[in-house]
Amino acid sequence: MTSSELAPTLPPLPAAGSCALPHLGVIAACGEDAAHFLHNQLTQDFALLDMQHARLAAFCNAKGRMQASMVGFKTSPQEVLLVLRADLLAQTLKRLSMFVLRAKVKLKDVSAKWQVLGAFGSDPLLATPWTLTPHGSAWQVALYPAAGVARRLHLLPANEALVTTNVDLQDWLLGEVLSGVADVQAATYEAFVPQMLNYESVDGVNFKKGCYPGQEVVARSQFRGILKRRTYVMSSPVALQAGVEIFSNTDSSQPAGLVAQAVSHDQHGHWALVCLQTAAEQADTLYPAGSPDSPLRLHPLPYALREDI
Repeated sequence: MTSSELAPTLPPLPAAGSCALPHLGVIAACGEDAAHFLHNQLTQDFALLDMQHARLAAFCNAKGRMQASMVGFKTSPQEVLLVLRADLLAQTLKRLSMFVLRAKVKLKDVSAKWQVLGAFGSDPLLATPWTLTPHGSAWQVALYPAAGVARRLHLLPANEALVTTNVDLQDWLLGEVLSGVADVQAATYEAFVPQMLNYESVDGVNFKKGCYPGQEVVARSQFRGILKRRTYVMSSPVALQAGVEIFSNTDSSQPAGLVAQAVSHDQHGHWALVCLQTAAEQADTLYPAGSPDSPLRLHPLPYALREDI
């Protein structure tokens, strides 16, 4: 499967509408040291975060492996909300809490206080990814578009009436894959360093900030040119799941990649974000473990990779 054989066609997404996102939860960091504390733990700069922008960030172990990914933003000078996969929330909260020590910050699961929604459609105030806008007591974050359609993350207080949800969840999950921005979930815990998911190219890593767990490994991967894996958009004739290994016909003895995120859509089939060895991009055939007769198709990323920061 060479670059000249890229499959150009992407399935259409709804031009507008929203749906609830039950797979996401929310952590609140509250206190005068909230932003500074998160700045010292995550891959992005929270110390200089204003209230007009959000951050995509990763929480890594000492070896630079991602234990969680999240979208974070300030709701006040002393509160930061982190939206992340619900299946990793409890353990992420526990590990973050271990580093609080004397910092003036309290961390807690506030998922029950918020409704998390995904919305398709343009908003003039949210033209750039990671732009943040308040709507009364609700918040909207611009995400990376998918198949040319703008996407937004909404947080609405749980006690407020739910806005109309007229989009199926599988459409939103397909949009997540087509956006090229994967998140970390339980099946991929500690499977990737941030650049393997292209996080340096979608504003998920700040290389100018100070230390955080795994910072030396992440920086070394970037500046010494030793990164050998990237994430790609792929379609498949069979259903895929996060954590499934991908093999190449040139070497069936060891996996060439790992599924980072996947969706099966009733109308548009099976799609995935696959973290792949860059050398395997030129393989004639890539296939999921156990399905050598089910070749994957490579599709162009919707953004440019930043090879040099």
